[in-house]
Amino acid sequence: MKITLSVIFFITKTYLSGEILKLRWSGDVIYNLPKLKGGINMKMSRRNFIKMAGVTAAGAALMGFGDVAASNEKSTVYFTKNIDAEHLIQLYKKINGTISGRVAIKLHTGEPHGPNILPRDMVQKFQAQIPNSTIIEANVAYGGARANTSNHRDTLKTNGWTFCPVDIIDADGDVDYPVNGGLHLKKVAVGAHLNNYDSLIVLTHFKGHAMGGFGGSLKNIAIGCASGKVGKREVHGLVDYGRWVTGGLFMELMADSGKAICDHFGKKIIFINVMRRMSVDCDCAGTSAAEPTMKDIGIAASTDILAVDQACVDMVYAAPDGKDLINRIESREGLRQLTAMQELGMGNRKYNLVNI
Repeated sequence: MKITLSVIFFITKTYLSGEILKLRWSGDVIYNLPKLKGGINMKMSRRNFIKMAGVTAAGAALMGFGDVAASNEKSTVYFTKNIDAEHLIQLYKKINGTISGRVAIKLHTGEPHGPNILPRDMVQKFQAQIPNSTIIEANVAYGGARANTSNHRDTLKTNGWTFCPVDIIDADGDVDYPVNGGLHLKKVAVGAHLNNYDSLIVLTHFKGHAMGGFGGSLKNIAIGCASGKVGKREVHGLVDYGRWVTGGLFMELMADSGKAICDHFGKKIIFINVMRRMSVDCDCAGTSAAEPTMKDIGIAASTDILAVDQACVDMVYAAPDGKDLINRIESREGLRQLTAMQELGMGNRKYNLVNI
């Protein structure tokens, strides 16, 4: 079954981007939307508006009603409610047509004993299906157990990432990737070993983030592939602004970094978001991460980074128990990630959500 939701998607996407209705966001201020054809006049908060649209669209997929489509949509996001290796592999096979050669799998391997990182057994079965593949990571900029390569390798062992090679891509320094037409950055320093790979699978634990509001595929590569000593400092604003920047500026810097990496791999990059144990905190928080307050949702996969992150955000807003994560997203201006990617031409916010 295919449900056409052209009206609600048009209103929602227009509202989110402010392209036509020109609405401003400010917390939960009440907005009056202009009358639509047919005499409909809506008055609701930003959050309730998004939730109304999300329930209509993402909720249809969550309840198993089949494909959800809007008119003129171009990107496809595959979705399953089942979070296990079998369904992860099924989704991968839907989008892996361009993956070849030496394959990097970028995932967040977590701080020591992190309670929310992706299950190692699921990732192990997934990685075993991908010839010539290697998990990649990079050192961090904030200190701690992953700030240098030696300690980082110890953390990998602690967390059980021992079933396949794990390449700390900035162990031998970094290289600059150009940011073509970026909002702020002209280049970003990524781990030098990233050049050793032909294809990139971005396997992401979708969750909240202390600075980004949410951590999806964009955060996984924009921060995760940047080198610890240089690139992460560039993306966090320390190089150009002399401080850890926040809010919309940080989202824009992430989008710039993500664009550089997407441009480098071209069509040989794909994105899988696993929506389980969605704490408001990133896996960077380790054992101090807040306990998730919402149920697991499923796995989403696409060749379009913007579409897959947009779909996951929509599903969070559609969830009846998503309040805490929504608060985290909005308090950090996290939705700016999506509009910044759109402005950079990184993908399409309009998508078909296809149930598997």
